[in-house]
Amino acid sequence: MSRSGQLSISRTKNIKRPNEYILALSGEFSPWTFDEEEAPKCKGRWREILNMPVDVPVDAELGTGNGYHFAHQALSHPHRGLIGFELKYKPLIQSIRRAVRDGAKNARAVRYNAALITNIFAAGELDNIFIHFPDPWEKLRNHKHRMIQDEFLKRLHSVQKIGGRVEFKTDSREYFDWAMERFARSPYEIAGHSFDLHRSEYAARNYMTHFEKIFTKQGLPTHYAELVKI
Repeated sequence: MSRSGQLSISRTKNIKRPNEYILALSGEFSPWTFDEEEAPKCKGRWREILNMPVDVPVDAELGTGNGYHFAHQALSHPHRGLIGFELKYKPLIQSIRRAVRDGAKNARAVRYNAALITNIFAAGELDNIFIHFPDPWEKLRNHKHRMIQDEFLKRLHSVQKIGGRVEFKTDSREYFDWAMERFARSPYEIAGHSFDLHRSEYAARNYMTHFEKIFTKQGLPTHYAELVKI
């Protein structure tokens, strides 16, 4: 990110040889997707864009990956809006395609840096937020690139309604410990956590993501935390 707060990623319009996923962003899936220039224009207007009443909850998934959880969430909660963030074109299109082709009408996807979430949502516009298996950036010199940072949590808090929740999952114990330290000093209240999600009280309502299944088969526990804005 630059000092001006602009995205430090390539602009879609400047890509000279767009692949099928880039073309789909402005083509086949254009009714459901927004690039890095269009997304900020939606700030404060998401319920209108979703064609949903002004009082419906709107959630966000920060980093949709291949989109299995994104589609599951959209289809399981048709009366809630869902906005997915993803920087890579292929998983962005895969995510919205999984949801839309199975009949979801309440989902949209944006290509945007989730660290700048206040550019996309107005204060109090969001309800729940899902952050599943972000890059742990395990080398010490790369910790500055981690999603969970003090300022980032303040931004999240500002765009959520009272009672909004954040669901965080990771397979990295070191990253989880790092995150828990920052959760504890953030504006949020920690509603619960577990060092082994699948053996915890939260297991029954958990949806296993693609990464989660891989890590579980390898015998790695999933670490889980839930935050709430009070």
